[in-house]
Amino acid sequence: MRWEKFTTNKIAALDRNIPVVLNVAAIEQHGPHLPLETDACIGDHFLRVLEERLGEEVLILPQVKICCSEHHMDFAGTLSVRHETFLLYVGDILESVVRHGFRNIVLFNSHGGNQAIGQVLLESFGAKHRDCRIAMLTWWRLAAKELSAIRESGFAGINHACEFETSLMLLTAPESVQRELISGMSYVETYGWANADMILPARGALFRSMKDMSDGTGVVGDPSSASVDKGERITAAVVDQLAHVVKSLARAR
Repeated sequence: MRWEKFTTNKIAALDRNIPVVLNVAAIEQHGPHLPLETDACIGDHFLRVLEERLGEEVLILPQVKICCSEHHMDFAGTLSVRHETFLLYVGDILESVVRHGFRNIVLFNSHGGNQAIGQVLLESFGAKHRDCRIAMLTWWRLAAKELSAIRESGFAGINHACEFETSLMLLTAPESVQRELISGMSYVETYGWANADMILPARGALFRSMKDMSDGTGVVGDPSSASVDKGERITAAVVDQLAHVVKSLARAR
C-alpha cells in the first residue's frame, strides 16, 4: 500500500500496527554506465517487490530521493544535502507518521552515504518515542550472508556502480544501462584496516571521496560480472529479509 495513494479517510481507517516503510536513497553519479537515479531506482524496486508480496501488511511512504552524497560532488550531476538537513527533514516526516498514530517504522536505506546519519536518526528518534519501534535497514547489510553466496567478484568487487548495483539496474531499468560503457574492476586500495566493500566491512573508518576511491572513474567494484539473473537473485535475498523484518514488527504488540 502506498501512503500517497490513499484519501485521508482511508489512512484514518488503517490499523495503526501496520509497519510504515520509508526509503532514503540518493541522486548521484554512478560512473559512465548507470544513471544518477540508480540508488533511488534500486530502493523503489525492492519496495515494489515487497508490496507485491505483502499487500495490505505494509504501508510505504513517498521516497526521499536526494540525501547525503557530498563525497560524490566531484562528479557532475550529483545532488546532496547536509547531514543536519537529512536529520531534520527525514525526522520531520517520521514525526508526522507518529502523530497519525503509527508505531512501527522502518527506515530502508539504499545509499551508503546515508548510513551514519541514519543511525543518528534511529537513536535520537527512538529515544524520543519510546512507545514506537523504529528500525534502520541498509539493503546490502540486511542480506549480507545471502548476498555473499551470489557475488562472483573478489574483494571490493561490490561497492558502487558495481557487480550488484549494475545487476539490479539491468533487471529493473535495463534501458538506462549503457552496456557499452561497462568497465572492469576499479578500486584504489588504502590502508589495510580501511579497505572495504558492501558486505566485507573495514576494521576502521577512513574518509575518502568517491573520486579517490575510484581513481576518477566513479566506479568502485567490478560491473563486468553483472547480469539480470544475478539481479533477480539479489532481489529475492533482500526482499526475503525485508519481509521478515516487517512481519516481525507487525506481530509485536
